[in-house]
Amino acid sequence: MFDLARLKDAIAAHGPVARVVVAEIAGSVPREVGASMLVWQTGQSGTIGGGTLEFEATKSARAMLGRQTTAELSRHPLGPALGQCCGGSVSLVSEIFTAGDLEHLDEKQSFARQVAGDSAMPLSLKRAETLARNQGLAVRPQLQDGWFIEPLRARAVPLWFWGAGHVGRAMVQTLAGLTEFDITWIDTSEARFPEVIPEGVTKLTADNPANLVPYAPSDAQHLILTYSHALDLELCHQLLSHSFAFTGLIGSKTKWARFKNRLNDLGHAPDQISRITCPIGDPTLGKQPQAIAIGVAGALLHDLKNKKARKDQTA
Repeated sequence: MFDLARLKDAIAAHGPVARVVVAEIAGSVPREVGASMLVWQTGQSGTIGGGTLEFEATKSARAMLGRQTTAELSRHPLGPALGQCCGGSVSLVSEIFTAGDLEHLDEKQSFARQVAGDSAMPLSLKRAETLARNQGLAVRPQLQDGWFIEPLRARAVPLWFWGAGHVGRAMVQTLAGLTEFDITWIDTSEARFPEVIPEGVTKLTADNPANLVPYAPSDAQHLILTYSHALDLELCHQLLSHSFAFTGLIGSKTKWARFKNRLNDLGHAPDQISRITCPIGDPTLGKQPQAIAIGVAGALLHDLKNKKARKDQTA
């Protein structure tokens, strides 16, 4: 999916940026159609997978930036040409973007453009673009007759992490690379955060983080992972007085039993309190921060996949 916001951020930070996307595949390949990466002269983000394929595509993208080529379509047999064991083939679309190139995309649901040749836009792609615009139907990334179409990224799920301790750090590191989430990370002071914050993560500090709850989107998902049981309880209390899509609290069954009693004393009904999930993660994976992070990430992604499947069935 074409992540317009991330591309705009990269351009603002680095100037013209090359975007490389998997446009077509055959046989066994490392990544799916639509997988993409951004490349600038001094760095890159995202991945198209494949080791040598990505290395060569990055080198070509930087060469494009140097000679100001706007778009290229290239085909790569992974075994014969690159010596990879996958054995399939990949077609890549590589394009150079500046801020001005993206202005017309803000209100669109899909992005169709010619990347090779000089043929007219195929009727099937025109129809897909029209259905996306008029009926909100999902567009499948596809390459046809030198034209490539992609869905523009839907709004990411707001995901708020409360706490930058060991578990909070593991979770943010695990989830920060996923474009499905827009991450906000909160703690009481700068000193509690690592020196390097993952790209795309918004960091907030507050003496009393619970004061920030009213600023959270009503459909945000929350994970409460602070160093203080008192702060955990206050966050639960404030979130139950605010709208949210999901709230998870790190802790034992004993901790949650105490919290339920305290939250009941604070005026919250049992059905409201039950909206908070505690414990979080998959206990069978272990109690290490990384294991908890993997369990929580899996649950969040599984939930997103199920919601998308239900939405597709009713579309």
